[in-house]
Amino acid sequence: MAHPNTERLTEYWRARAGAHVAPLRSDIDPMDFVDLLPQTLIVGRPEAGDLPFRLVGGLIAQLHQRDLRGVNLLTLFTGPDRAALRLAIEQVYRRPEPLLITGEIRADDIPAVGLEMVLCPLVGLHGTIDRFIGLYQPLGMTARLMGRPVRELKLHSLSRSGEDGPRLRLAALDGRQIA
Repeated sequence: MAHPNTERLTEYWRARAGAHVAPLRSDIDPMDFVDLLPQTLIVGRPEAGDLPFRLVGGLIAQLHQRDLRGVNLLTLFTGPDRAALRLAIEQVYRRPEPLLITGEIRADDIPAVGLEMVLCPLVGLHGTIDRFIGLYQPLGMTARLMGRPVRELKLHSLSRSGEDGPRLRLAALDGRQIA
């Protein structure tokens, strides 16, 4: 069961998509979810595996203590998690639907804080998916980070939120997550 903010952005995306595979970028009006803007992000997709942040809400920038614009989303995650996340995003690119990412926010010398992130594809000017709108939803008190910058994000699970439930899970082989 997703966080209410994650559900809200996902439902908004579905309403804007209507009968289409995904909404047009121009169909998204940030004023419709202004209270979520500090946690909202936009990620581009110029090519496979290249997912630069185009827009980052204030809460996200504050937690990471840096400007993430231009930074590849995949590089925020632990090395072993990047391949599974890249594969999941490419599957969403081919079959558009929201991708729910659960994991944890890690900073040095303190317990992790739970994280839920959703990435929803958007159709650009050329009629293809070229961006994702997303929500970065901490699942605990971010004050627990005690002002330390986020060091990395750890992936726990991936699921595409189609009507028939999750279809994509992490699997492990000899202790390594493979997808």
